[in-house]
Amino acid sequence: MLFLLVFFMMMTLHMIPASGIASRLPASTSAERLERPQLVIALAADGTITVDGEPMGLEQLTTRLLADPEARVLIAGADTAALGDLIAVMDTCRHAGITQIGLATREPSA
Repeated sequence: MLFLLVFFMMMTLHMIPASGIASRLPASTSAERLERPQLVIALAADGTITVDGEPMGLEQLTTRLLADPEARVLIAGADTAALGDLIAVMDTCRHAGITQIGLATREPSA
């Protein structure tokens, strides 16, 4: 099970640079493996939201999410991202009908 968790986190880390956002995810010692997300939302430290390499605002994100309210979403936020920005993205997901929301983390360094 630990192997699957590590595999999932490594795959998530490889997805973020592919979208053009370099990010340092926050660490977690209690993270669990989630089902593969259908949509990865990257939240930069400055509050910039990126989906599939395309920067967008909350209104554009809402439109994108409304197209598939059954989608599984993973929010990959920088460890210095503001809590308010994270809550705004999560609220946008919930208002669009998304109920499966995960937060990307990395394993803490020793």
